[in-house]
Amino acid sequence: MHPSQALFQDQLQPVFLPVCDHYAGSEKLMRKSMAMQKDYGAIFDITFDCEDGAATGNETAHANLVSSLINSDDNLYQRIGVRVHNADHPAFEQDLELILPATANTLAYIVLPKVTSADQVSSAIGKINALSTAVGRASLPVHVLIETHEALADVAAIAALPQVECLSFGIMDFVSSHFGAIPSTAMRSPGQFNHPLVMRAKIEIAAACHRFGKVPSHSVTTEFKDPAIVSSDATRAKMECGYTRMWSIHPDQIKPIVKAMSPRNIEVHDAVNILTLAKQNQWGPIQFNGHLHDRASYRYYWTVLKRAQMSRIALPELAQELI
Repeated sequence: MHPSQALFQDQLQPVFLPVCDHYAGSEKLMRKSMAMQKDYGAIFDITFDCEDGAATGNETAHANLVSSLINSDDNLYQRIGVRVHNADHPAFEQDLELILPATANTLAYIVLPKVTSADQVSSAIGKINALSTAVGRASLPVHVLIETHEALADVAAIAALPQVECLSFGIMDFVSSHFGAIPSTAMRSPGQFNHPLVMRAKIEIAAACHRFGKVPSHSVTTEFKDPAIVSSDATRAKMECGYTRMWSIHPDQIKPIVKAMSPRNIEVHDAVNILTLAKQNQWGPIQFNGHLHDRASYRYYWTVLKRAQMSRIALPELAQELI
């Protein structure tokens, strides 16, 4: 029996996504990000930004540009999503109408910003589905930005929606929504990992995601000249807050995020050895290096291999039968 069947018979199998989500708004940056994805491989997703990327009055041209790039030959891996305007914005439905019918077969996901409730997300998903199913694409994945008080209060219900596969924390808008009660230092490191209200938001988002097998995506690092800060933020997001994905807002941030968020070689080595023994033992309990392992730890190590695969880490031949 394949591990995905043997280990998740009574458990929710989680969603897996590349560990880095790179945002690009202008045509120049969108084209550059596609060229980088071609060079690096599909170790990171790209999100084309219609919300902040389109100048006021230029929403139609920007949405058409996004569609043309997603349908171009440069979209090698079909791992490009789009952030549309928020549901209350006049351009929201226009974004959907211009982008979805044109890109339904190549679009990786839709990002919904500034949501306020699970009901609002459900309504937006209904509009997305009406347009995508009409051209043959069912159940287009949806990513949701949690950046308002209302969304945080309803975060579990949002994560529970079947079509939602990722929740991202919008730290800038979240801090701003406190009208000065949270200092600006909490928008960046180390303050973002110290302020209790910000940490509460991060942890509630991550917990809601893991409860329903979805992917929590960590907020931006505004520092892009020092890769050590980017790496530190990604490491802390992963180790202290339980995030398995992180935004990039500059090309120089991609590699530090991927390296920090991906499994370490020793983890991959242990995962291959433990799962190989477990499979030989028909997924019953085993002993490895003096420690007991059973299906609970097997699930953990299987996710290590899946994340290593997503990051294009070279895996031994034995691992191919396990993932």
